[in-house]
Amino acid sequence: MKNLLVIYHTQSGNTGRMASAVIHGAQSEPEVTVRERRAFDGVLEDLLWADTIIFGTPENFGYMSGALKDFFDRTYYPAEPYQLSKPYAIFVS
Repeated sequence: MKNLLVIYHTQSGNTGRMASAVIHGAQSEPEVTVRERRAFDGVLEDLLWADTIIFGTPENFGYMSGALKDFFDRTYYPAEPYQLSKPYAIFVS
């Protein structure tokens, strides 16, 4: 069984609809367990649980959302001792 974390931020709902499509597709695989988190709700334990991570963000003037940046800022130093090296993907709306 593989664990997939889908972590995203949506404000207008567009990125949320994309996240739903990603989650729906992943759940069609019998060997995949999916955990969905909004960026402000994601924590270190989610990263440690996941085998693979998919990040979703709206595009804001060529940059990710502040909420996803906040997630990275909050989890970077706590995750550093674990030397996480996991496959990931990104979707942008």
